[in-house]
Amino acid sequence: MNSLINNISLKAYAKVNLALDVIRRRPDGYHDVKMIMQNLDIYDELEFEVIARDTEDIKIDLTVNKEGIPTDERNLVYKAIALLFETYNIKSHIAVNLIKNIPAEAGMAGGSTDCAAALKAVNKLYGLDLSTDELMRYGVKLGADVPYCILGRTAISEGIGEVLTPIKGLPKVHVLVAKPPVNVSTKEIYTNLKANELKHHPDVDGMVEALESENLIAIAERMENVLETVTVNMHPQIEELKSLMKEQGALNAIMSGSGPTVFGLFDDKDKVWEAAMMISDRELAPEVFITRPVNM
Repeated sequence: MNSLINNISLKAYAKVNLALDVIRRRPDGYHDVKMIMQNLDIYDELEFEVIARDTEDIKIDLTVNKEGIPTDERNLVYKAIALLFETYNIKSHIAVNLIKNIPAEAGMAGGSTDCAAALKAVNKLYGLDLSTDELMRYGVKLGADVPYCILGRTAISEGIGEVLTPIKGLPKVHVLVAKPPVNVSTKEIYTNLKANELKHHPDVDGMVEALESENLIAIAERMENVLETVTVNMHPQIEELKSLMKEQGALNAIMSGSGPTVFGLFDDKDKVWEAAMMISDRELAPEVFITRPVNM
């Protein structure tokens, strides 16, 4: 047996939804979705260190570089480690340093992607030899976006988010991301969504075809998020950001996830920088990124 490593550092990438449809509200209160998830080159950094193996009790030391983020069992990183430790009867002392770069409560799966990284790290550090599918089965117990973050590549996401079909990702394009200074509760947005009364649904299948053919115009035309019907009414800044990006040359701009983050696709480097500067100058969003797609 190979000797186990005691340290590992991982990048946890943010995601956006190129298309997000909600098919129906289920009897159990969850929603059946059909959406396309895409990673961006915005990532949190996680450093894991095994302090001691075969201890009397489980000890998880979590530090975070931003205030307001819990470092106890409320944090998904902590929950992920505890889940695998308890499942496989691991008694150990582990330290984790989380460097947050992805905006919090932004509809970009920041917590879920950190959780996925923690599952991968424990799998490696403790020699569990779990497959990607096995890790995804643990991940869905912790959050609907976690299996996608474990998969780590562009995919159609169905069910409550756990049924994933890998597809071709975004072609080369500039992506402008802006999070306005409001926080959104995903649970509240879905609770207020009248899923069974939606009269229009995004063309998810058409988006898949557009991605396969690398047709940026067709991709942009099919960008749509039904959750905007709820979140935009609560936070009009979202519509303001979308309009500004499109006026400044974005091929299209929509909200990601349950919001409030808005992202736009640009095929012109100068225009994306001009739009970013305008958003910052008008103080519409304290967190603004110019980034690109990441396709594994």
